[in-house]
Amino acid sequence: MNDLMTLPTTSAAPAAPRIVPQPNLSKRAKAAIVVRLLINEGAEIALEELPSELQAQLTQQMGAMRVVDRVTLAAVVAEFTEALDSIGLSFPGGIAGALDALDGKISRETAARLRKEAGVRAAGDPWTRLRALPPEDLQKIIENESVEVSAVLLSKLEVNVAAGVLGLLSGPQARRITYAISLTSDVTPDAVDRIGLSLAAQLDTQKVLAFDEGAVSRLGAILNSSSTPTRDDVLSGLEESDIELATAVRKAIFTFGNIPARISPRDVPRILRDVDAGALLTAMAGAEAAGFAEPRDFILENMSGRMADQMREDIAEAGKIKPAEADEAMSSVVAVIREMEARGDLVLIIEEDEDEDAG
Repeated sequence: MNDLMTLPTTSAAPAAPRIVPQPNLSKRAKAAIVVRLLINEGAEIALEELPSELQAQLTQQMGAMRVVDRVTLAAVVAEFTEALDSIGLSFPGGIAGALDALDGKISRETAARLRKEAGVRAAGDPWTRLRALPPEDLQKIIENESVEVSAVLLSKLEVNVAAGVLGLLSGPQARRITYAISLTSDVTPDAVDRIGLSLAAQLDTQKVLAFDEGAVSRLGAILNSSSTPTRDDVLSGLEESDIELATAVRKAIFTFGNIPARISPRDVPRILRDVDAGALLTAMAGAEAAGFAEPRDFILENMSGRMADQMREDIAEAGKIKPAEADEAMSSVVAVIREMEARGDLVLIIEEDEDEDAG
């Protein structure tokens, strides 16, 4: 027993020192830790949208740091997550950010006025805005710019878009610009950015139009939905005051009388399937009295033989149709044709000018 009492006791192993988060980390250091972690995890971070000074500060901070232990990393992430969870709603900073957030939600006129009053341009990468333009608009920009600027613009576009724009240019201009592209190897990123900002600024100063369509298209659409007497009266008045405008509007109009010239015979059966049977009969029965015997016969000729015979019998039995009823029925036939065209189910034949035919 005494021997047992005199045995040396085994002392406990010393406890490992507890690692605590690194104290007094600056906000800039914490931001660098979060950014580095997100990059390591493969996250896409739009750091280029930060002001240039902040990008520089972040880069300098990351360059000054070495190793961060796991406990400190966990503490920074926990703090970052808690800060995110506490945010209920955030707003874009400044009028430019607010206008970008409301893009498409407020009228173009209001947006343009607010930008002008505040003296701000649209935010974001100017080249993103330029790449979104249709080839025709890019062509107009190029025609008003120097060869060198045009070469940079084409170089920043998607290859297929640049090829399409190049095809819209005249031969000599296209050759000058393509040669200039070969000389852009030494252009600096700052120069490209300045060119993009300058071109985008031109978009901000462009006049905002109240209507998406031109006057001829709008007049044509209105007269398409008007009664035949009203349409004829308006067109007669236009011919007296402006023959060129009247001619252009007539081309934009599609009426029951235009069916033989602008509808392919093979499309007639498809159109008739969508037209109300009663409206079709009324339109066909009243067509001759309204001066539209030709389109009536065109439709009959391109029906199946059995349907055409039945339609002729129905027309004979219908007797005299009131002009207003016939006009309304013919308008409903035209409306079906217009709806099919808008859906892409029908392509109208484009009438050629008489002068072109003679040439």
